[in-house]
Amino acid sequence: MRPEVQAFVVDGPLPDWDASEEEIDRRAEQLDAIPKPVTREEARALVSCFGPDDCYGVAWALMHLIETGPNPVLAADPGPDANEWHQRLFVRAVNGGLIQRA
Repeated sequence: MRPEVQAFVVDGPLPDWDASEEEIDRRAEQLDAIPKPVTREEARALVSCFGPDDCYGVAWALMHLIETGPNPVLAADPGPDANEWHQRLFVRAVNGGLIQRA
């Protein structure tokens, strides 16, 4: 795994809307520093970094980065109690014809 991805993953899930502007900017800069495309291993690690909300759009950037790697990252339905971003990744893979909903 490349160091840019490791650094992002080590910092954990994205903060929520209550985080400071500096923290959100820092995480966005970390994300921007990750070269595309990501590997399957990196995409799977990055999936753990979604937070409780869209983090002022940073979660969308994270999702698009994950989708630059080999898809689908989530091949099984994560279920109704899963993080909304995990559900979105799964639904996007289904809608893109990468997998079929069971």
